[in-house]
Amino acid sequence: MRLRQLWPDSLFGRTALTLGLAFIVFQSLAIALVSFTILTPLAQRSADDLAALIVLSAQTWVELPPETRPAFEQELRLHHNLRLSKVDDIIDTPANRFLNSRNIEAALSQRTRQNIILESGDADWVWADMRMGGHFIRVGFEKTRYNVRAPLAAVGLVSLGALLIWITALIVVRRITHTLAQLSAAAAQVGQGKMPQPLPEHGARELVTLAQAFNQMANEVQELLANRTTLLAGISHDLRTPIARMRLAVAMLPEVTDPKLIEQIERDLVQMNQLIADFLDMARGLNSEAHHSCDVVSILQSLVDDAKRGGGNVSLNAPAVCEAIIAPHALQRIVTNLIQNAVRYGQPHPVEVRCAPSASGIEIQVLDQGPGIPEDQLELVFRPFFRLESSRNIATGGSGLGLAIARQLAQAHGWQLNLAAREGGGLVATLRI
Repeated sequence: MRLRQLWPDSLFGRTALTLGLAFIVFQSLAIALVSFTILTPLAQRSADDLAALIVLSAQTWVELPPETRPAFEQELRLHHNLRLSKVDDIIDTPANRFLNSRNIEAALSQRTRQNIILESGDADWVWADMRMGGHFIRVGFEKTRYNVRAPLAAVGLVSLGALLIWITALIVVRRITHTLAQLSAAAAQVGQGKMPQPLPEHGARELVTLAQAFNQMANEVQELLANRTTLLAGISHDLRTPIARMRLAVAMLPEVTDPKLIEQIERDLVQMNQLIADFLDMARGLNSEAHHSCDVVSILQSLVDDAKRGGGNVSLNAPAVCEAIIAPHALQRIVTNLIQNAVRYGQPHPVEVRCAPSASGIEIQVLDQGPGIPEDQLELVFRPFFRLESSRNIATGGSGLGLAIARQLAQAHGWQLNLAAREGGGLVATLRI
């Protein structure tokens, strides 16, 4: 679970991390391969060559007459950078470890059949004591003889190559993910009913084709939305005219007409008119409203008072003042729908409206104690015309457009509207501004 939290959520981040891990594995394998196939054999061969020179020099020194030994020592110093001298006893104080020291000790021990331990006489020289022809001989060589850092050079070369390839790959991936990020943002705007800026149609052929197809789709979606609004507006006008006539006819019915029948007809006409209004709200719900500074608490208080006048048991739990830059009419429409649903399904239990500042803005909650909504249907209720109640009775199940309109309004203004089960029963509708 912790590894999943550390995993980036963006395509670029995941690609960069994946490539980085791949190059680390490649670098490790490459260094191991170079070390075992090239560096280690070279180091062993170099150590064996030095051991052969040291042993040969010691043997030659032993075989030379004493009067010629100083000249031989001088020649070793000048031409081979070796120091050779006779000592009284072998010192087995180990030298500080350096590159290839173990290989040199192993090679010397193998050639002399003695346990050779390199010693530090000073900071620059390393000494090897050995018995040769009845003499204790000390041979020294400079540490700079093995100052060549072949492993470090190999690691640096492989690392530099991997880094350059990784950076190049990230540049290529960045160009692709940048286009995808623009596409994602534009798609979100289309989902909110907005017309995004056309995507740039340049670059790789596949990306150009994708941008062209999306731009064409966005234009077609806007045309469909405009046509839908025009169609529903026309239908509304055509339907409201006969409804008005029917209302006039009902008002002109004789007084002997059954009052219950008249009341039922008027109720049906009101429901029909409300259904038409919902259709229009659905079509126009994505229209953006200007934002300006408002007192959210005063808006909520007026909505709660309206619900109380309608017979609802609604209370408000909020600070005295909560100023925010919002679209007030959109907020009223969303919260009104939430309160109406809470009163309809939660009665006779009380409904509570809460408002409080949050880390990202303002959080408004409408809590009821009704039957609630199954968890697998908490998102389905935001679909147009989706109704939990199986009957088509508008009085008990609504038109199925209220929450869809509320969600679209919230998205159009960059807000979040979600539903969740309330602890102890009921539902919590949360609007985050």
